[in-house]
Amino acid sequence: MNIGAASEASGVSQRMIRHYEKIGLVPAPPRRGTYRDYSDADVHRLRFIANARDLGFPIGEIRTLLGLWSDRARSSAEVKALAESRAAELGRKAYALEAMRRSLTGLAQSCHGDDRPDCPIIERLAE
Repeated sequence: MNIGAASEASGVSQRMIRHYEKIGLVPAPPRRGTYRDYSDADVHRLRFIANARDLGFPIGEIRTLLGLWSDRARSSAEVKALAESRAAELGRKAYALEAMRRSLTGLAQSCHGDDRPDCPIIERLAE
């Protein structure tokens, strides 16, 4: 199948497929004339990558997960450790985002939002 069909079947944009090929996350498929010829296995790999990205895994960890996926002698302990580490990192980020949201909400509540130029939001950003 061509890149458009692979994109549609995997849910990964053509641009991202080319990017994943460029960085070696997906092997470059054989060509049929001037067109890339993707297999069902390539589409499956692209879906795996997309699912991992949706769960917040960075490219380096996706490389590791792809290696573990293809290793039938793998230990699930390593996969679990990666997932727990990613979940903990997402928790830290969620905490930081919530703190930023609370700060912005507080600043917005303290701003009159009228025609006057004084604004605690601008003052805070200028500190």
